[in-house]
Amino acid sequence: MVSGKKVYAYDLEFLEDGRTIELISIGIVCEDGREYYAVSSEMPEKRIRKHSWLMENVVPALPQRYGDARNQLPAKWLYDYHDPAVKRRDRIAFEVGEFLLSDGEPVLWADWGAYDHVALCQLWGTMMDLPSGMPMFTHDIEQAIEAVPGFEKPEQAHGVHNALEDARHNMAILRKLWAQA
Repeated sequence: MVSGKKVYAYDLEFLEDGRTIELISIGIVCEDGREYYAVSSEMPEKRIRKHSWLMENVVPALPQRYGDARNQLPAKWLYDYHDPAVKRRDRIAFEVGEFLLSDGEPVLWADWGAYDHVALCQLWGTMMDLPSGMPMFTHDIEQAIEAVPGFEKPEQAHGVHNALEDARHNMAILRKLWAQA
């Protein structure tokens, strides 16, 4: 906890082209152990299919059906569209707002979080449209690491580019930073 406020580590996966940032998925972990994960049902699939890095790294981390269930999905599907984590952006915005603001104003942390923060804010429109109490900035883990001489950032063991696994890893880094600072 930072001055009575709860800390949240988060990560977003997104498509960015130098002009726009399009949400793919979001994962958030609260210091108290609560978690949130969602995948946008409105992601720009045609553009994602043309992006080799996203197809190789992010799409496989999205909800997938396996075994016999996989055979029941059309081959063109990028992910399991029926998974409960798959939601419309307006639903994600509502749930994220509820999750982050349930205990007052949150303290947000992300690793290399500049784009993540913009994509987070865009859930509600512009920065001026943020729900009351939502911070207009995110603390950056990389900057915090620079402030702790000799800190060794732990490697992520699994789930890289799954937004929830990345958020869990971000919280683990924060906990290690707090213990070492």
